[in-house]
Amino acid sequence: MTDQPVRFRTERFKAFVDAVVAIAMTLLILPLMESVSDAATEKISTAEFFVEHSGQLLSFGLSFVLIATFWMGHHRQYRDVEWVTGPLLWINVAWMATIVWLPVPTAMIGQMETDSLQPVVYIGTLILTQVTTLAGWLYLLRHPDVTTAPADVVRAGVHGDLAAIILFLIALALAVFVPSIGYAGLLVLLLSGVASKLLGRMSRQGPKPAAGRG
Repeated sequence: MTDQPVRFRTERFKAFVDAVVAIAMTLLILPLMESVSDAATEKISTAEFFVEHSGQLLSFGLSFVLIATFWMGHHRQYRDVEWVTGPLLWINVAWMATIVWLPVPTAMIGQMETDSLQPVVYIGTLILTQVTTLAGWLYLLRHPDVTTAPADVVRAGVHGDLAAIILFLIALALAVFVPSIGYAGLLVLLLSGVASKLLGRMSRQGPKPAAGRG
């Protein structure tokens, strides 16, 4: 008798992922809560608080939206997955690690002086999240028996993640080499749909066969 790989049903797996994401999103607000306490002690007005902590508020909003976006993408990715194998589980453990870590660079943006390493840590974390998502799609592409999703849907997921990784890298380059742009470079992610469709079209075309010799 051959050993069968260990497989798990997805119910507890998805519930665990949801809990981890919810905790990470909650952690984003904790530095702001501390800032409110400090502002109350220093008797700072509400308007002064919003002005003095504008960077912290923006970093909170940005990371909150990004984690929510990652979670929605994860939901779509695993909606049709019926079995979770060991390798797929560890891919998701890595994905959750990046999500749980994100509140740390978020707090750095809001509370520390900006330096050249800061965007590398923050956007680098986002890239790692996308890389682990891509790893999940590639695993599903090679193991279609664990999901009921059609192959073209899985391939579309691969193209979408590749496009996002490329755009994140562009945003990182802009933040590092054009400091005046800063995190506004993340706006290139609005091109994700276009970039994904372009990669899909390139993939369908594939390499052209070599012309035969006469």
